[in-house]
Amino acid sequence: MELLLKYFPDITETQKKQFALLQSLYEDWNLKINVVSRKDIDELYLRHVLHSLGIAKVQSFLPDANILDVGTGGGFPGIPLAILFPETNFHLVDSIGKKIKVVNEVVEGLKLDNVKTTNDRVETLNGKYDFIVSRAVAQMETFVHWVQGKIAKHSQHERKNGILYLKGGDLSEELQLYRNASIFPLIDFFEEDFFETKSVVYLPLKFRR
Repeated sequence: MELLLKYFPDITETQKKQFALLQSLYEDWNLKINVVSRKDIDELYLRHVLHSLGIAKVQSFLPDANILDVGTGGGFPGIPLAILFPETNFHLVDSIGKKIKVVNEVVEGLKLDNVKTTNDRVETLNGKYDFIVSRAVAQMETFVHWVQGKIAKHSQHERKNGILYLKGGDLSEELQLYRNASIFPLIDFFEEDFFETKSVVYLPLKFRR
């Protein structure tokens, strides 16, 4: 929590309580259904919560905006972002049922009323979203194919609607197809060594190849 408050000092008392509760909720559910590695549970706020909130350092979400989290796994980046933006609508999707079960229990435990979940492949969804977020579930070209047609054309944020993707390592080869992709190194926002090779990639709706 100290780590979180270091970078997000203005969160409300309710948000502090929700973020603090994450540790015990994930520890409890991880004993029943393993969705987070033991090492990552011990460093939950660094490796999962703060990493997820790297997206918030690049893009804030407006009230009533619609955000899709693809391949959410145990609920990242969707759950930390939903806590931070309580008036924004989040849709968390994963094709693995046991992961969505954990997400549902965590959402209920946190009393988050701005989150809905779907246990299915993203290709089956019919909705339109302002931004699509994810944590490195596939190569960018594959991911773009999965979410094709799911980004709303009308942008209500200053930045055009599109993809906000948490990725690690050298991205030059993977992104060479996308000339207007922007890379935001997380080490510019967070000083911990864990973030040295981590970035947020922003790809606007009308990307140029």
